[in-house]
Amino acid sequence: MAEDLTVTRTLVIPAAELRERFSRSSGPGGQHVNTTDSRVELSFDLANSPSVPASLRTRMLDRLATRLVDGVLTIAASEHRAQLQNRAAARERLAALLRDAAAPPPPVRRATKPSRGAKERRIAAKKRRGITKRNRRAFPDDQ
Repeated sequence: MAEDLTVTRTLVIPAAELRERFSRSSGPGGQHVNTTDSRVELSFDLANSPSVPASLRTRMLDRLATRLVDGVLTIAASEHRAQLQNRAAARERLAALLRDAAAPPPPVRRATKPSRGAKERRIAAKKRRGITKRNRRAFPDDQ
């Protein structure tokens, strides 16, 4: 499965930049787990990758800062019994994470003021509510 990782249409990570490590996994599999290295750790050096454009790299490094160790992003997958399925799951998870980090920031919200009509309706509703509450009060001379 040494193929390039497609993150977006414009961003493709070459297979040579991805490092995979295999180890014994916990979880389902019975005795099979004790004998096979089905857990996959997929690592990608985001800080030093030549395939990520510089402008995109800074955005991705900022967004993934809590997940990086020395600029390296590591994903572990051990939910499947087979190593091949775990490799595919780790690659998909890495692609999704990089895709979210590479997404452009949302447009800046322009602050607006409520219209005069909206202000008047709000004040009128508050007055009606106040009158309703005032009518519920028991006056001392009524007792």
